[in-house]
Amino acid sequence: MRITTMSAILRPGVAGDTPSSNDDWPAAWRTLAQGLGVGRYIDPEFAKLEFEKLWSRVWQVAARLDEIPAEGDFTTYTIGDQSILLVRVNEDTVKAYYNFCPHRGTTLGEDCGHFDKGRIICPFHGWRWNLEGDIQMVLAREEFNGGQLQDADVALRSVHCEVYAGFVFINLDPAPQPFAEFIAPMREFLDDFVLGDMHHVWWKRAPIPCNWKVAQEAFFEAYHVSATHPQLEKVGSEVVYGDRTEGEMFFQDLTYEARDNGHGCFYGGSKTPIAGHVQEQIQSVASLVDAMAARMNLTAEGLGAMILKDDIDLLLTLKDRDLPADANVGAEYVKLQYTTAAEQGRPMPKMTAENVGKWGGVNFIFPNILILPQAGNAAIYRALPHPTDPDQCIFEIRSVKTLPAAVQPERSVVQDVVDPEQDLGLIPRQDLSNLPRVQKGLHARGMKQAWLASHQEKMILNMHEEMDRYLQS
Repeated sequence: MRITTMSAILRPGVAGDTPSSNDDWPAAWRTLAQGLGVGRYIDPEFAKLEFEKLWSRVWQVAARLDEIPAEGDFTTYTIGDQSILLVRVNEDTVKAYYNFCPHRGTTLGEDCGHFDKGRIICPFHGWRWNLEGDIQMVLAREEFNGGQLQDADVALRSVHCEVYAGFVFINLDPAPQPFAEFIAPMREFLDDFVLGDMHHVWWKRAPIPCNWKVAQEAFFEAYHVSATHPQLEKVGSEVVYGDRTEGEMFFQDLTYEARDNGHGCFYGGSKTPIAGHVQEQIQSVASLVDAMAARMNLTAEGLGAMILKDDIDLLLTLKDRDLPADANVGAEYVKLQYTTAAEQGRPMPKMTAENVGKWGGVNFIFPNILILPQAGNAAIYRALPHPTDPDQCIFEIRSVKTLPAAVQPERSVVQDVVDPEQDLGLIPRQDLSNLPRVQKGLHARGMKQAWLASHQEKMILNMHEEMDRYLQS
């Protein structure tokens, strides 16, 4: 059956582009050879299709383990109109349930909390379950089902759940893709960078007036840095805003990888500040340390994740060491980080030149998790769709890090952003300021498609192609 929407009438496809394999789709929904129909971001019918065929079938991150660190702790996750209750059963087990009481439908948990004495109790009529989801008590049980109510009839309804790399993944499909198969393209990264050993520093969320895909695609490339973050890209900002016509810009040296199952990553390799790379030649070791520290401090102060103040303080101690004039300051700093971490009993990423070259890059777990690693720290971004409005989403940023052996992790609790000027650093404020403007522009009748750069934006196209495999099946 052909679905016709107003967006399809107003925004026909561009002649010559390769359409989606599903010819019954409106042109504005199609993934093109090097672009995307704008209906994918603004059409309520497309958003409904995402909930029907993507979110109901894909493995997705529902929580971090730090949200439920102790036995009996719970948290909730909402996707569309579905609420999921996540419960820490014991040290080794997390269970996920549809969040409802089988009596009259009351949700059994709101936000996050703790089930005292390991008992899940419905606040309406007092039905009670253990943490494993088994019914323990029904008041006046003889009144239900002619006195023949069976325990299995009123057990909590489980959702497929996998704990990996500190994340709790869930899948609403009764027969989902095997998790090991889904995560395989990102397993080496998640293992090498010890994501499972990282713990809560802070977690913030904010409503953003844009589609969830617009929000996360802003971080799929570094092509935007020169214009959006001029403080991070001296040469690029001079090209964009000044009279400079050429020069070495960081985005030009990045490696982008579009991986199977919609996953992907990009990184700078040797052309990163952590590797000692700067855009201008500096002669002395002390001056190079200062330049690296200044560059890294822009991220430490502007984001407060990935690179933290302690990392910069450690870097600056290299100025007190008697390093030769030709020393590789980046390599010396990495060695110092690992030596210090070993003394503290703090887990660190697997030590290889390839892994160090990926510090400061972006790693995408389909469909909506981005991880930005740096030594034993990371920033984690998540974009969540609005249940009914494709022009709205929730955007979250977490800061996580590995901890010295003697430090006890804190429980992760989200902070709602009230005042972005006070609650968010400069870098996310700059990024998020673009997103409402993108969403507004996507509604323009003259805009037929979003154009994608073949190299810089290949991860975006890869994500949409994977989405289509869900949406067209």
